[in-house]
Amino acid sequence: MKFSKLSQLFLVSSIGLLVATVLTACQIVTIDYVYVATTSGTGSNGSIQTFAADSESGALRTGATTVSSGGVSPVALATTSDYSSLYAANAGSKSIQHFTVSLNGVLTAADSVTLSGTPVALAVDTAGTYLYVLTSGATATLTSYSLSKGAIGAVASQVVLNLGGSYANDVLVPTGITVLANNTVVSGNAVYISAYDQSSYNPGGTATCTSDCANPGWVFGFSIGTGGALTASHNSPYTAGVRPSGIVSDPADRFVYVTDFASNNLIGYTIQNLGTLNTLNFMTNGPFSTGNEPSSVAIDPRGKFIYVANALDSTVTSFAIDLPSGTPSVAVNVSGTSVNSTDTDPVAIASDPALGRYVYTANYLGNSLSGFRMDSTSGALTATQAVPYPSGQEPTALVIIPHGNHASTTVAN
Repeated sequence: MKFSKLSQLFLVSSIGLLVATVLTACQIVTIDYVYVATTSGTGSNGSIQTFAADSESGALRTGATTVSSGGVSPVALATTSDYSSLYAANAGSKSIQHFTVSLNGVLTAADSVTLSGTPVALAVDTAGTYLYVLTSGATATLTSYSLSKGAIGAVASQVVLNLGGSYANDVLVPTGITVLANNTVVSGNAVYISAYDQSSYNPGGTATCTSDCANPGWVFGFSIGTGGALTASHNSPYTAGVRPSGIVSDPADRFVYVTDFASNNLIGYTIQNLGTLNTLNFMTNGPFSTGNEPSSVAIDPRGKFIYVANALDSTVTSFAIDLPSGTPSVAVNVSGTSVNSTDTDPVAIASDPALGRYVYTANYLGNSLSGFRMDSTSGALTATQAVPYPSGQEPTALVIIPHGNHASTTVAN
């Protein structure tokens, strides 16, 4: 049977369309860019690697070109809520480097600032008006810098963390920072800092506390006022176990959670509004058991689940949050256990903001990332494909930026 030229053209076009459809279906669709800070880089500087997360599997592949962190030994990363800017804290060079983020995930170095202390942690308020930098050294200090379209401006406010009284001369070691998501100049606008008293808790060294040494761990709270002014929250600081290592607040500004590295616990607080100030109250049924040496903590973008990276165990513990009370309960995975294995020594953890479907850890001694797919009903985790994903040397921090227009409220497994 012979075909007319028109029929042949139609046949060729149909085959081409079919092939194109198949190829499109097989293409990897990136939902997130995962940025990882590592100690390896150009010269003595650290680096920031970019990975792309696949929407269907959660698998990571190499993304945009790796860039210098802008300094030595990067330890923390943070982004603005519109994901147009990324900030890297370099402990070795006592500096903060600002990067602009393109739509395809490329980082471009912009401005930077030199610090007097060693940076430990970073956070940016939701409005993108202030960058909060936590530093250690002779004193533990919280500094807020004004931001203008992502560029780092002048110091807006600065406070030294001090326990006062008989603890006034104790050495505080800051460990983490979280800013409430409700960032208007009202009672809900606050920042919380985790720290421990080295004079009371100093493994391998000498405890030099002169009075009560039973409460080395603390959370400092500050309300944020006009012009970025920081005012101590009611009854701040609050006791926080032995050695708090990570801190996070939920998206609805109702709860704060702190990991206790020394006691293998997750400590929960409820946030109570008291006019222009807030206060923290312990969850009466806590603390809640984690794995060994919990190093960092994250909450999924809907505020339903908590994920804790356990450094010594090389595991992640997942919790479902009881929304009325904030009480976390351990989520059991399909294998009937709450243990979710990572590569060696996970020190940072984050949940993807695009779909709220995946969780990733940075594994310091494993020189890698681990990935998990989250069950949107229970919060249970299953490993993503081809884990772990090799990274640069000694990854210390990671942040995730969504690619394209995704809504985390419409999550499907």
